[in-house]
Amino acid sequence: MSIDLKKEHEASRERPRYKYSLAARLFFWSMDLFTGKKITLAKAKLIETLASIPYRTWEIRQYARMTRGYRNDELVQKAGSIMKWGREAQDNEYWHLIVLNEKMKEDGVRDSWYLFPIIPWFMVLSYVMMTRFMALISIRRAFLFNAEFEDHAEHVYAQFVDEHPEWEEQPVDNEKVKEYGDLATWADVFRRVGLDERDHMNNSFVFCGKPECVVEYEGMPELPA
Repeated sequence: MSIDLKKEHEASRERPRYKYSLAARLFFWSMDLFTGKKITLAKAKLIETLASIPYRTWEIRQYARMTRGYRNDELVQKAGSIMKWGREAQDNEYWHLIVLNEKMKEDGVRDSWYLFPIIPWFMVLSYVMMTRFMALISIRRAFLFNAEFEDHAEHVYAQFVDEHPEWEEQPVDNEKVKEYGDLATWADVFRRVGLDERDHMNNSFVFCGKPECVVEYEGMPELPA
């Protein structure tokens, strides 16, 4: 089914943000303090660099659970569902990173200072430790934090598109980006990225036990059972 990206972009703009926890607010505040409040391609690139980490953490954790509890069919089924989602989400977040990098190359934009090797390495390591600790303490809380992260990312991309009306007239001729999606303009590319973040948020809400928070739309992928 064809999805009306402009309609969903408008829906993202109009929908209030989820009521973030103190931990999430502090996390977003620290990112703004570190990178500046202005949304840039480099800042979005940093967000996507971090975005895949929880999914990778959960995939490893669930695989270990399946190995230990392989006799428990219910456990294996649930862990397998989380692991499958984690793999798909990782792939999707990686494509976002590629898309952003290709846009930066097309526009002749260089990486900001906080994307030079040692700094993102330190941030990634810190986020890995944080996500592992959260998953160890409460996997449901870890899923909820990810839902907050993805809700924030969806709204960031909605605002980003609004701030760049010129993208409406910029055609997508990049073959790598075409692999991500057959989208006519860069505005639609970033609308699609934002909608991906909503999908990740929705799945996170399901797995953390808050299906009532799912934001449904026409043409959305099937949610996990």
